[in-house]
Amino acid sequence: LSLTGQAIHTSSAVVGTFASSNTMLNDIHKLIVEAMHNNEVSVFTDCPHREKLGWLEETHLVAPGLIFNNNLQGMFSATEKNMADSQKADGMVPTTAPRYAAFGEHGYGVFDDSPEWGSASVLAAWSAYRAYGDLGELEQNYPVMQRYVTYLDGKAKDGIVAYGLGDWYDIGPGGPGVGKQTTIGVTATLMLYEDATMMEKIAGLLGKADCAHRYAELALRIEAAFNARFFNTATGQYDRGSQTANSMPLALGLVPEGRRAEVLEHVITDIHAHDDHVTTGEIGYPYMLRALMAGGRSDVAMALMLRKDPPSYGSQLAAGATTLTEAWDANPLSSQDHFMLGGAEEWFYRGLGGIDFDMSRARDERITIRPRVVDGADWVKCSYASRLGLIESDWKREGHTTTVDVTVPAGNVATVVLPLKTSTAAV
Repeated sequence: LSLTGQAIHTSSAVVGTFASSNTMLNDIHKLIVEAMHNNEVSVFTDCPHREKLGWLEETHLVAPGLIFNNNLQGMFSATEKNMADSQKADGMVPTTAPRYAAFGEHGYGVFDDSPEWGSASVLAAWSAYRAYGDLGELEQNYPVMQRYVTYLDGKAKDGIVAYGLGDWYDIGPGGPGVGKQTTIGVTATLMLYEDATMMEKIAGLLGKADCAHRYAELALRIEAAFNARFFNTATGQYDRGSQTANSMPLALGLVPEGRRAEVLEHVITDIHAHDDHVTTGEIGYPYMLRALMAGGRSDVAMALMLRKDPPSYGSQLAAGATTLTEAWDANPLSSQDHFMLGGAEEWFYRGLGGIDFDMSRARDERITIRPRVVDGADWVKCSYASRLGLIESDWKREGHTTTVDVTVPAGNVATVVLPLKTSTAAV
């Protein structure tokens, strides 16, 4: 008797490669990609074995990681259609699409509508446009986005949206689930702000100047309300000072002028206070990595990656995981095949490798290569077969010399930012 297993997932072409001198980083990369592939069968699912539901938050939170690894333009287009089909008459986009389950009918109504999930109607579509540049997709889905932003704005009270699941699966007292470290209104309000800022850009691209102006005004109104409600000017922190509460405003550009370095330092201090461990859930985590990248502190991100005790990727590997798990500590009571915590993929490609690709930017600004050379790796090789052609960024450090090799698609312009000094590396 013999038994043969076949891995089934999207046939979307592989477009990215990542490798480094650090085997643990390579193992984390494989852990995440395997989970992504296992949840790319027709629909982006959260897990392939239990619910098989199209939970939407992952389609925007970890969109860069998905896109760097496979050409998923068709999957994103299908997801946008599923959201349009699932949208309610009042504009609400449910947490799952296709909507096979109405949780309120079974006493779990909190799982039907959460801003961090419904905002995929705007943010996933925008992520796809940044990668593939299909203006037609934005135009087709524009009414869905408009209705959802109107709906979410209608949920705000004095500019604050305070409902939903929050920073799902963060590390805090009690078991995993609804966010505990960060006030629910933080992540929900920031979703409305990010939706509004993206809608301003989308409306502008579609030639809808009046709409763009209205969304810009909405973003400014939400920004003012958010900072008034959650920013403590005396301490230089947001809300209760969690990693998520301080990181998200940094990544989204809401921190008042002159206070960014202070807020970033609070994030770093909290990470170190937890022995270089993450406390965020799935919502805050990718924003924290983006804040660290923008602040030139990929050395701190590397410290997070190299932890082997829970909560960490390393603890999942130590527990024998072969795909990314739902909980940071590989809790066997949670799913063992989730990709929601896969934000590290964006850091591998855009952070360490430095490939920053964005079709929404001006033609000569679409490609930026900004490698981060940090202790923990002696070399990194990554590539991305973009819409414009192959982009490669390889760097290697030997003694006091760092060599950077870059490939840019023929006929295109790229900006290359050399790593003059990061961590203790001499370049």
